Amino acid sequence: MRDQRAPILYHDGVETPAPDEDQVIGEIITSMTRESEATAARYKHAVRASHAKISGVVIGEFQVLPDLPPELSQGLFARPGTHPVIVRFAQGPGEILKDSVSTHRGMAIKVLGVAGETLPGHAADTQDFVFATEPVFPNPDARGFLGSMKQLEAGTKAPEAVKAAVSQTARAIDGVVKAVKGESAPLLDFFGHQPLHPLAEPYYSQAALRYGDHIAKLAAFPATPAQGALADEDLHPGDDPDAFRHAVTAFFRGQAAVFELRAQLCLNLNDMPIEDASKPWSEEASPYRTVARIVLPAQDAMSAPRRAYADDVLSFRPAHSLAAHRPLGSLMRARLKTYQALSNVRHARNVTPEAEPRAIAGVPA
Repeated sequence: MRDQRAPILYHDGVETPAPDEDQVIGEIITSMTRESEATAARYKHAVRASHAKISGVVIGEFQVLPDLPPELSQGLFARPGTHPVIVRFAQGPGEILKDSVSTHRGMAIKVLGVAGETLPGHAADTQDFVFATEPVFPNPDARGFLGSMKQLEAGTKAPEAVKAAVSQTARAIDGVVKAVKGESAPLLDFFGHQPLHPLAEPYYSQAALRYGDHIAKLAAFPATPAQGALADEDLHPGDDPDAFRHAVTAFFRGQAAVFELRAQLCLNLNDMPIEDASKPWSEEASPYRTVARIVLPAQDAMSAPRRAYADDVLSFRPAHSLAAHRPLGSLMRARLKTYQALSNVRHARNVTPEAEPRAIAGVPA
């Protein structure tokens, strides 16, 4: 049953940073930079420190719905209308691996032509949302992520066959957990996500962000019958090392995909904490409610120019944001700094300046 309490109001005191948070974030950046340098030496080209392997990049429309209730009509969603959008689908690791290493996956969204005050350092009229396939993050905060990052950094040097075996084992164990508990274990899903079609799954912000006068988590849910028909269809990444990419490009070759963007409002900070990104917010108490549609028409989702543009020029990060949607909590504060630092490393290494698109026409066809 939906909780009838009003969503809480945002105020600056909702965040409670740990005293050593800046030091911890600095250590995360150092660890991820070392990982990036190791993969850049391997590929002779710098790749993203996470979500490196692209499955497809598409353009379309971001349609803010009309007649939203006051608590949902906030920030970017305060006025109905249509914006150009760029969406990048990718695998989780910061390496270019065969899809037999089936980990969590990401959906990065860049909305163009937004209006309003932006976060410091972001002068463009874009709003980014960076989503992943698990509703929560495996670690509660920056310190927890630092521990996981050190393990990921150490694992970068492991043979790919070992990574595939770890992923397969994690999937198998998570299948048992899901059968017993009815839901996946976030850490197991992180390393061993089921090989489902990338366009048939929901994607989540995992952590909280400001939602105008309120606080929310966001998510994107598949919204066409064609996508729904793919929901229970496992791909076979053991047979095809690029199974996810081939599935995405084949789908967009002949039809459109639609995702509903939904907001889950925070009702209280005890049951729906901001500083602990590993704790689920009850969907029974506060269900996800649709505020926009992402309409992605049929197109070539993997042309060589577009892939190079998405991989080497574009950056998707939480700091590309309106002030009305400022990321909140320890994990998000870490993301604000780490994404910027690692983007700088990648673009400098590749001698390719980062550029925010001013118009959708700038995206290669």
